[in-house]
Amino acid sequence: MSSYYVIGQQEALGRLQQLIDENRVPHAMLITGPAGAGKMAVAMMFARMLLTEGLDEDKKRYACTMLDNFEHPDLYFSYPTIKTKDMPPDYKPQSDDFATEWLQMMKEGPYPTLEEWLTLIDAKTKQSLITVGESNRLIHNLSFNSSQGGYKIDIMWLPERMNLECANKLLKLFEEPPKMTVFILVSEQPENLLETIRSRMQRFDIKKISNDDMQQALIERRQLSADDAMRIARVANGNWNKALEMLSDDNENKEFLDAFIKLMRLSWMRNIHDLKAWSEDIAEWGRDKLKRMFVYFQHMIRESFMYNFRQPELIYMTREEENFCKNFARFINEANVIDIMKMFDKAYRDIGQNVNAKIVLFDIAINNIVLLLRK
Repeated sequence: MSSYYVIGQQEALGRLQQLIDENRVPHAMLITGPAGAGKMAVAMMFARMLLTEGLDEDKKRYACTMLDNFEHPDLYFSYPTIKTKDMPPDYKPQSDDFATEWLQMMKEGPYPTLEEWLTLIDAKTKQSLITVGESNRLIHNLSFNSSQGGYKIDIMWLPERMNLECANKLLKLFEEPPKMTVFILVSEQPENLLETIRSRMQRFDIKKISNDDMQQALIERRQLSADDAMRIARVANGNWNKALEMLSDDNENKEFLDAFIKLMRLSWMRNIHDLKAWSEDIAEWGRDKLKRMFVYFQHMIRESFMYNFRQPELIYMTREEENFCKNFARFINEANVIDIMKMFDKAYRDIGQNVNAKIVLFDIAINNIVLLLRK
């Protein structure tokens, strides 16, 4: 299966095609938008459009084969790298040093995440950057004529991770690139780019993926039923990566749902002994994971409250979550919903301020007993 595909975004692709048709392709553009909306997918498809434009059928087929295999000589990728222990002390890493890992990730699809990338390159605690080594590579490679006689393109993923030395060296290249050269910067945090870089870019914002497009993609690519696809699309809220995460066997939210169910059941039973054990077990998860858990708990309380209104269009839950809420939702009402939400919000802040996790969790357990009894 080709790695060049886009979920939805037909309006964005139409605008890009119009730039080509009207011969208004910018030499440097910045693609931004919500997480998981497909910024990299759109960038790669635009590159494909540019590199196949005007070719006859045989040449287009050959170009597409090279693109699918990530072997097109006129398409470059730039991305954050790390300094490994086997590199010389004065060596500046560049993208080619991690080409194997990049190819591995991109063959999974054009919706990469930083977390996935850092795991692949074994970054651990090292900071990933786009260094001056990459700017030197681009200046050298792009100085040659196009191999296929058309555009030369560099797609830079997460340009906000350029260090200052790299950014300053690329400024002139962005402003006055070689003939028929296009830079496509794909940014999650454009505000972190230098203003001098942003000012040289034509910004191109894409929207989150529509629920209909997300649902259709889940049916076609993941063979889900229409109902399951609709549920996941609504919860994912335009983020394809979040939708895929929800389908994963080790999806963190499944772990959070189990913790939520256990907390609520033990609280209703007023089982102090087991609630204390629950608090001690969950405290081992670590602060970042606990903060994500409290956000998820608030989601479950909010959706449980909305479930009581019996209006499906207002409910954003997976099938597993709704199965629990069918019986649980009646315990969340006007008398307690706000205070329960505040309780989890306070816990989130306390964990962020390094309050003892066991104390925070057990305090939640005790207060939750009282709150669930309110009518």
